[in-house]
Amino acid sequence: MAARAAAALAAGLLGATLLPDTGRAADAPLAPVSYAALDGWAADDHLAAFDAFRLSCRAIIDRLPPLRAALPPSQALQATCRAALDAPVEDDAAARGFFEERFTPVRAGRGILTGYYEPEVDGRVAPDATYDTPLLARPDDLVDLADGAARPEGVPDALTAARKTAEGHAPYPTRAEIEDGALGPRAKPLVWLTRIDAFFVHVQGSTRVRLADGRVVRIAYDGRNGRPFTPIGRLLVQRGEMAKDVASMQALRAWLGARPAEGRAIMRENASYIFFRIDESLTPDDGPRGAQAVPLKAGRSLAVDRTRWSYGMPVWIEGRLPTTVGGAALKRLVIAQDTGSAILGQARGDYFAGSGDEAGKVAGGMREQTEFVVLLPKADAAALPGAGPRP
Repeated sequence: MAARAAAALAAGLLGATLLPDTGRAADAPLAPVSYAALDGWAADDHLAAFDAFRLSCRAIIDRLPPLRAALPPSQALQATCRAALDAPVEDDAAARGFFEERFTPVRAGRGILTGYYEPEVDGRVAPDATYDTPLLARPDDLVDLADGAARPEGVPDALTAARKTAEGHAPYPTRAEIEDGALGPRAKPLVWLTRIDAFFVHVQGSTRVRLADGRVVRIAYDGRNGRPFTPIGRLLVQRGEMAKDVASMQALRAWLGARPAEGRAIMRENASYIFFRIDESLTPDDGPRGAQAVPLKAGRSLAVDRTRWSYGMPVWIEGRLPTTVGGAALKRLVIAQDTGSAILGQARGDYFAGSGDEAGKVAGGMREQTEFVVLLPKADAAALPGAGPRP
């Protein structure tokens, strides 16, 4: 959930979840393995993964500023990216060969894979009785605070943004305060949605909005108020309102829709608030921009812990799709292109399922135990403590 990312929630885009928190597992020692140990490796669409990798490489080589900073790419990854941009890779065999020749698989451990997507919702350019909740443009008094940097006086360390005032800086208003008018004339609506749709767009970090005249507007992440994200699904489970084993995006929507007053109140308990912009640079086939500032690819982009991994890193995942969409095996190569505030640990990821309702069905039920294997450039893998012959 990404500091501007659709996963900055991650919104990473966005990548934060509404579901109960699983906690952060301790990182296991990185262990090199062979490609033969990757179940399903030979059957994957390596060209699709390579195309996504090359997008990341272009951003790395061109030094495109990320929307939310991550671990800088190593010299070895930069060299590999230069090779990828020059390589005549046009089929699956060539793509597979490129990865196998230049990367070493390194097992990161078993952890949780969640999913996120780009919603497509109905909206209006002016409010009415149904579409009464705005998506706001980034206000000019919002200041992002760099990770690890000293906070201005009066701003707690836990906050990642502040409000610039005549006297200095102050904590930015919470979601509830913003909804109650704390921004004054700085609150500039881009479009108007239903209250529930708007809240879920804040979680996902971007959306496609269908207007009454048939136009589709692409809405992209453009900052957050810096307040900690609170998963409302976790609150409902803790309060006995929802069983943990049935908590999903669809179940949360149903609960919120059936209880308008209680739903509004619990949504306001999530102090995090996202600001947006209209992105006219994306084609209809592009996904939203992730934290690396490149368009995400359905089924090939992953949000990762930005303090553990660099954008552009290939990651092999071995897990399953949710039982709500058949529970088929999910074994494929994805590329780290996004981040999110709920994505913590080296064996943790948020899978970009795509755009629209079908992608939402996949993402909404994803919370699967998954094996994570990171493909490190060979020079980086060789430098790992205890690196030796692979089994």
